[in-house]
Amino acid sequence: MTGLPTISGDRGLDHEEQPIFELGRAGVSGVDLPDMKVGDSRLAGQRRRAPVGLPGLSEPEVVRHYVRLSRMNYAIDAGLYPLGSCTMKHNPRLNEKLARLPGFADLHPLAPQSAAQGALALIAELMRWLTTLTGMPAVAMSPKAGAHGELCGILTIRAALIARGEKRTHVLVPESAHGTNPATAAFAGFQVEEVKATADGRVDMDSLKSKLGPDTAAFMLTNPNTCGLFERDMLEIADLVHKVGAYFYCDGANFNAIAGRVRPGDLGIDAMHINLHKTFSTPHGGGGPGAGPVVLSERLAPFAPLPLLVHDASGFRLIEDRGAVPAGAQPFGRMCAFHGQMGMFVRALAYMLSHGRDGVRQASEDAVLSANYVLASLKDVMSAPFEGPCMHEALFDDHFLHDTGVSTLDVAKALIDEGYHPMTVYFPLVVHGAMLIEPTESESKESLDRFIHVLKTLAGEVKAGRRERFEGAPRLAPRRRLDETAASRKPVLRWTPKELPKAAE
Repeated sequence: MTGLPTISGDRGLDHEEQPIFELGRAGVSGVDLPDMKVGDSRLAGQRRRAPVGLPGLSEPEVVRHYVRLSRMNYAIDAGLYPLGSCTMKHNPRLNEKLARLPGFADLHPLAPQSAAQGALALIAELMRWLTTLTGMPAVAMSPKAGAHGELCGILTIRAALIARGEKRTHVLVPESAHGTNPATAAFAGFQVEEVKATADGRVDMDSLKSKLGPDTAAFMLTNPNTCGLFERDMLEIADLVHKVGAYFYCDGANFNAIAGRVRPGDLGIDAMHINLHKTFSTPHGGGGPGAGPVVLSERLAPFAPLPLLVHDASGFRLIEDRGAVPAGAQPFGRMCAFHGQMGMFVRALAYMLSHGRDGVRQASEDAVLSANYVLASLKDVMSAPFEGPCMHEALFDDHFLHDTGVSTLDVAKALIDEGYHPMTVYFPLVVHGAMLIEPTESESKESLDRFIHVLKTLAGEVKAGRRERFEGAPRLAPRRRLDETAASRKPVLRWTPKELPKAAE
């Protein structure tokens, strides 16, 4: 399938690119630097004693190297990005334009608050949208990503328990949860107990009831869950959790499926992080830091972390000191040095204002419609572990691959040859050989039809016993399949150039 090898190693306009240290030569530089005489100073003892060991290249070679590498990247602007549980949606250019306005992009975090009134007003308006969409009275804006938001929520819960004079030790987590949930609870000093799932992929209520008790601090649940399903027993779960004096934490990673349709506060949730970089504009992994504001119920609002944003006669201001907080507030501390990610705040509010309430709701509805279209189109040729419709992502297992010699990983690698980034594979762990597809609302029917056609054809070739397309895939990518076991057990963590002086330790 690969054809005659080329003389250069390049494939048409796709260049074979060596690591930059292999390209470098001694004595070559893209800039001329004057000789420097370093005098005695208190930093003299920190002077480097050996060459840096950087690769030597001319300026055009450096530019070409990184441009060629950039062409190897797959991106949402290049095609459908079907990663499940990651929400790789289109990022409107309007949002990028606004985030780059000088008043936002150039604002220094140490600027006096009097010079940042516009930015603080924007944060306040974003807070209003988030509390309105979630039906929660308070929101902590400073967490910088989903896992950071989880930690904020759990630390808020811990602070509330301490204020009650209670030392509860256990956090309950469903077996289908994101891995960050048990990791966050353990990091905060709690013991983690697993709650089983039912055959239809939802929380086993009997398992939950058996584990709830006076030592339970919180129950952490993702809804829609990581199987792409809505938890039907939310009100009963909230009631059970609150009856034992615990708090109900919701992982908001999948808020893209319900924003504008369901208010988490109405479901009895006490804390939920919202991945602004997934639900409201910038795709997950969109080239920079994320943002994970945490909305809080009335029970937890007093314990929100510093800084607190308030508005009074003097304008907007951030309260940074516990001694200056309003009566009743008991912040547990700080999550980070400043007040979150301004660029993400601008993008998220631009997304909300341009869509409006009805547009945010339609985005959620379209995301769910897209996922169900994929599920309905493929469930007869692939295999779905659960009956009925899904929410924002379609989940398949590897039952249709049984006894074929083809694995979930083989299907994922074959997709690369077809010009698609693979879907999420082997997650959630509760489904054997899982393939999790989240098309989001951004894709047209024509785009989804092309993707469905490729997967249908691949499934047909599996059933027909034609394995040649899967063996050794990908064949058409810049790199062939890695030995993932060796890469895990024997990782190369430092490159030592052969033709250049060894870098100083």
